[in-house]
Amino acid sequence: MPRQIGNVVLEVEDLHTHIFSRFGVVKAVDGVSFNLRQGEVLGIVGESGSGKSITALSLLKLLPRPAARIVSGSVRLEGEELVTKSEEEMRHIRGRRISMILQDPQTSLNPVFTVGNQLIEGIRIQHPGDDKPSLIRRAVDALKQVRVAAPDRRVSDYPHQISGGMKQRVVGAISISCEPKIIIADEPTTSLDVTIQAQYLRLLRELQEETNLALIFITHDFGIVAKMCDRVMVMYAGRAVESGPVRDIFNNPSHPYTQALLRSVPSMDDDIDRLYSISGQPPALWDLPPGCRFAARCEHADDRCRRDYPPQVSISNDHTASCWRLESA
Repeated sequence: MPRQIGNVVLEVEDLHTHIFSRFGVVKAVDGVSFNLRQGEVLGIVGESGSGKSITALSLLKLLPRPAARIVSGSVRLEGEELVTKSEEEMRHIRGRRISMILQDPQTSLNPVFTVGNQLIEGIRIQHPGDDKPSLIRRAVDALKQVRVAAPDRRVSDYPHQISGGMKQRVVGAISISCEPKIIIADEPTTSLDVTIQAQYLRLLRELQEETNLALIFITHDFGIVAKMCDRVMVMYAGRAVESGPVRDIFNNPSHPYTQALLRSVPSMDDDIDRLYSISGQPPALWDLPPGCRFAARCEHADDRCRRDYPPQVSISNDHTASCWRLESA
């Protein structure tokens, strides 16, 4: 069944999340804004340390405390503000309305509880009146939904008794067990080999087509973005430097950082002696430059780039980028 892109279910506006450390204030997320529609897949791309995971954790208010906190901005889920919610109120939102698949299934599952126990913990919140046999049946159904073989037996297994790919499927089953409107997948294929990775991506796509949920897919792999996503947001040093439909980003990358990321993807058609790499390192998030944060690594940077942060420029419908060269183009 084809996906139907519906109304906006998540609105993030000028989100600032800071981490207060001995080095100073780490501006992990520094003014990020985006929307997500029902049935849509939004990819968030960038190097390690660009703020992708902290953005995701901010949406669920699962930040490492007391060091990290949202200092300003808005996160609206179906029009309801989440930033001002208490921890008790967020417990009723996590899982039920917005859920998350974490990066490492090895640490996402508790080794001393069975797969069934960990599934039932979430299902019981959604179905508090069910007895134990009913909860077990729902846990088995959730495992069937993520194509786990012999789900009746797997509910009694402990995490160490199943493979890494199977663990990631169980984590996926937990995330969909309460039928959320949005799932955030934080690099869920990082620890999987290539064959299992392809199977898991296909599974996520099938699940989304069946349920028409909205998906935020965090990755550093543009190949996955091309397969999975409708839109993509490129992050660098805590900010979104470019966003737009996947086809537009691939055909017309407008920010120098996006162009550099795409050039870093090897091509089977090119005969080259050395792979392209982006020179230099991202800036320290506790000592950010006043201008464009990519300026120190950009071959096009001039004094204005190093002095002032560039405005957001509209490239085409729903495609924007922040670069001084675009304003003068």
